Amino acid sequence: MPRFLVAYVRWVERFNWLFGRIAMYSLLALMGVMLYGALARAFGSPPIWTDEMAQFLLMGYFMIGGAYALQLGSAVRMDLLYSRWSDKTRALVDILTVGSLLFYLIVLLWGGWESLQYALEYGERRRGLWRPYMAPVKAIMVLGILMMILQVLAFTIRDIARLKGEEI
Repeated sequence: MPRFLVAYVRWVERFNWLFGRIAMYSLLALMGVMLYGALARAFGSPPIWTDEMAQFLLMGYFMIGGAYALQLGSAVRMDLLYSRWSDKTRALVDILTVGSLLFYLIVLLWGGWESLQYALEYGERRRGLWRPYMAPVKAIMVLGILMMILQVLAFTIRDIARLKGEEI
């Protein structure tokens, strides 16, 4: 495989691993917000921001952590046949089916990008008492989808190398 493709795969996997670890530890922030909200309610002064902040943190967790989950092989897969195949057969099937996944992710990225542009242009806010701006959440969504696309392309390059008898 050309060096730049090998470098791309390594860079993407390093990047997604780093952001995946950050997302993993963001669960501690989520637990802190939820605990603070629960204690504040118990003592009579419920904050208006904790529920929405918890939702935003959870969304960031699964959007940024999606590429990390793909990288670790934690994504759900139908293993009835797949687990019995050789590495080369798996690589070939992955290459043939990656098109539908990429199509889905690109459509999702397109919608997310348009939604982010709208949020930035009009200063979109969420309904409710707290009324937080939506642009930061939508930017994290777009970043997470982009990271998944980069990871899928890295997997495809890895599978092509495997078909050629090389390992990255």
